[in-house]
Amino acid sequence: MMPAAESINPLTEAIQLAIAPVFLLTGVAGMLNALGIRLARVIDRGRALEDILIQSNPSTEPRFDQFMIELQSLDQRRKIINGATALMVLCAVLIGLTVVELFYSTGLQGRLQLSHWVATTFLLGFGCFIAACVLYLVEIIIASRSITLFKKRP
Repeated sequence: MMPAAESINPLTEAIQLAIAPVFLLTGVAGMLNALGIRLARVIDRGRALEDILIQSNPSTEPRFDQFMIELQSLDQRRKIINGATALMVLCAVLIGLTVVELFYSTGLQGRLQLSHWVATTFLLGFGCFIAACVLYLVEIIIASRSITLFKKRP
């Protein structure tokens, strides 16, 4: 009878190792979806504000200055979301490379030989994921600060 370690096929071992990065890709897809939705809302609100501002001027629209400030905030949020999206896509590419490397590492020798690139691409991918999540939080904070609910009325 063969010991358990010898009975595991190298390809099976590579598949088992690739499961964690694939789960991370699922999380990345969810984050890309959330970022896409937020970007769409920012763009829609920006277009609506631009229409209002084009049809008015400071003397006819009492909230003209507020709208200009909000438009600047939306532009800042758009840039942050685009940065987070770029980091998420880079993360997905790096994690995809990690999975490819894991399968490639089974090699022709019939045994799993991990290279330093597996760890490098995985850690860089995870670093991009963390950085994108931080940008996502920054965008949410900016969005939260741009609106005041329950204003006190004079």
